[in-house]
Amino acid sequence: MTKKLKLEELGRIDIETFKHTEKIPLVIVLDNVRSMHNVGAVFRTADAFLIEKIILCGITPQPPHREIHKAALGATESVDWVYENDIENTLIVLKSNGYTVVGVEQTSDSILIDKFSVIKNKKYALVLGNEVDGLSDDTLGAYDFFIEIPQHGTKHSLNVSVCGGIVMWEFFRILKQ
Repeated sequence: MTKKLKLEELGRIDIETFKHTEKIPLVIVLDNVRSMHNVGAVFRTADAFLIEKIILCGITPQPPHREIHKAALGATESVDWVYENDIENTLIVLKSNGYTVVGVEQTSDSILIDKFSVIKNKKYALVLGNEVDGLSDDTLGAYDFFIEIPQHGTKHSLNVSVCGGIVMWEFFRILKQ
């Protein structure tokens, strides 16, 4: 008979072990994400998929904050993060450090995520934008690629943290092999 696993049966690691666990070569950049709940949810997902680091840019709220913590459930302590005010400079620095910068956005040049070739052992930075306006318009020329998630309903938009979870899983699935 199927049973749900108890907390102690999940084999969770502590924060110190997590800090020393090899991460996938993936950085998440939040470009003017305004909701603390979305920020917290991205932290929690980044913890689940061994993301290297989160970079918070612009108006994106920073830990510690009660509202971020509610969604993150402590992942702000396990996942490395930094705050950078300037998204454009952040993208330049990432590229100079060998990251392929990928914007998650519906553009005239975007590639559906299932058609995008994630190359193992390559370093990526995935940038998620503001809940209403998406990625900053003035930085669109700084990206190497744009990807989007195929959607077939009436809305053609996903919550930024849901979108982040989907793209993190796709990159994790390939980069962790």
